[in-house]
Amino acid sequence: MPVSPRRATLATVAASAGVSVATVSKVLNGRSDVAPATRSLVQSLLQQHDYVAPSPRRTEATGVGTIEVQFDTDLTAYSAEIIQGAVEAGAEVGIGVVISIRRGRERTPGWVRSLISAGRRALIAVTSELTSAQLTALSRAHLPLVVIDPLNLPSVRVTSIGSTNFTGGFAATQHLLSLGHRRIAYLGGPASAACNQARLHGYRAAMEAEGVPVPPAYVQTGHFHYPDGMVTGAAVLDLAQAPTAIFAANDEMALGVMEAARARGLRIPEDLSVVGFDDTQLAPMASPPLTTVRQPLREMGGVALRTALRLAAGEKIDSHHVELATELIVRGSTAPASPTSSALAP
Repeated sequence: MPVSPRRATLATVAASAGVSVATVSKVLNGRSDVAPATRSLVQSLLQQHDYVAPSPRRTEATGVGTIEVQFDTDLTAYSAEIIQGAVEAGAEVGIGVVISIRRGRERTPGWVRSLISAGRRALIAVTSELTSAQLTALSRAHLPLVVIDPLNLPSVRVTSIGSTNFTGGFAATQHLLSLGHRRIAYLGGPASAACNQARLHGYRAAMEAEGVPVPPAYVQTGHFHYPDGMVTGAAVLDLAQAPTAIFAANDEMALGVMEAARARGLRIPEDLSVVGFDDTQLAPMASPPLTTVRQPLREMGGVALRTALRLAAGEKIDSHHVELATELIVRGSTAPASPTSSALAP
């Protein structure tokens, strides 16, 4: 993260307000013996100066302090795998892990102050979209940040953990092509999400390598949720020339696609092959079990936690972006294309 200006002190705020350091301290501690007008002025200046209270002194030996793993949406099977990996890695070194949900609009200027006051040693943000202002606030507070599967990368200096999304997208599409499918649709998450873009590029690269055109209607975007899989799945299955196979950008969307297919009387995999991404606990429990790209989510959570601790200790890291390998897991939701439905192009 970029080098930040010197952190504001109580003396800085006191001088700006024309009051004593003791008065500023009283405001910070919620004392009642401060005039309302003075309190309002001091609070305004604390925010204006991006003041962050010094964090309690912590040492590696005592293990005092916690790492916060923060999500910006409701927890899912994907989230559970990340959490499991982070908690296990924390237990190995005696560091507590706190899980929270903080949506983008809730990351106000007071957000970083609350993290510091709570004794956080670092923040791990999962599938989050962070603004430059939020990154600056974290940098000024000297609070290390690690992002898992970022939705955006506003700075190349942001430390991020991901997987080989392009390779995974290529492998998923290549698997369907090897089964004789040519009408293959891609149903993705948010168009701007970095992980979604990489999976889409992998899909397009595999189709292009095979010389198979991709109609615009065969690429749909939504969110990484079950209802979005149903909606985007219905959109492509209702086309005049529907796909015989669908690559969904995560397992939840894939399950939504499977439900949309059943609602239309289609059998999986006899009439429609489906591939997901992530290999969460949902994949083997699907009916039929879901063919998917395994993303090493637990390992990603563990690597993120260990990296955050290294940053908190002031260590230099080898790379600001780490990608762990993906693997195609073939189960029962894919099968060879039927001879009557595998025309080379829509």
